[in-house]
Amino acid sequence: MSVTILDILKKKAEGKKITMLTAYDFPFAQIVDEAGIDIVLIGDSLSMVVQGNDTTISVTMDEMIYHARLVSRAVKNAMVVGDMPFMSYQISTEEAVYNAGRFLKEGGAHAVKLEGGASAADTIKAITKAEIPVMAHIGLTPQSIHKLGGYKVQGKDPKVAKRLLADAKAVEEAGAFAIVLEAIPANLAKEITRAVKIPTIGIGGGRHCDGQVLVLYDLLGLFNRFVPKFVKRYANLKADAIDAVKRYKEDVEKGRFPSEEQSFK
Repeated sequence: MSVTILDILKKKAEGKKITMLTAYDFPFAQIVDEAGIDIVLIGDSLSMVVQGNDTTISVTMDEMIYHARLVSRAVKNAMVVGDMPFMSYQISTEEAVYNAGRFLKEGGAHAVKLEGGASAADTIKAITKAEIPVMAHIGLTPQSIHKLGGYKVQGKDPKVAKRLLADAKAVEEAGAFAIVLEAIPANLAKEITRAVKIPTIGIGGGRHCDGQVLVLYDLLGLFNRFVPKFVKRYANLKADAIDAVKRYKEDVEKGRFPSEEQSFK
């Protein structure tokens, strides 16, 4: 039985932490799911860590659906959330509902995530009215990177902090079942977490959030173009993979591979 929204809300009520990671394909989604993670996010971060772009802006709706299908085939237990890409929900509420629906109907996701606070409230209302669960995302919103002027911590200024608190309450009222808090001061994340009834999931929001999320490729050491302060690396798989490929190359060049063990008789 897959993790549901009721399970996620219950965890907050009982003070139990929520775990969330990104995944973009079948084998990694299978690993994340078998490890017992609560929520698997097909993040638009795939634009950077899989496609090699400089920002999340380039990835398209069709590409996100493709990756959602790969992930949803692998996941048996976790909740699967599709990340609404840039310009898939900003043009009109009708288009937002349609694209959110594609994540469920074509991608096999259970819910969607979108960036924005009070400005996205009407969109969240419309999507949830269509019986599609929505996870909100405030603070550092990567799709707004050009407006924000870079990947900077949000909410240090008291006025911005007040706005982010209002944003959290607005998305809760609009029907969001959870909120991602990205790159905001820990004390502000703590205040927001106490102010709303729905779970907060931090990525650079400190330990007082109801849950945590990381980009899987950051956690595993597969992406090293830059490493945000909030990332903790639990492995260094890129270095391990390079070493394995070098050993393969050497074995082939020196005639050690294939051996009789890898040959047919």
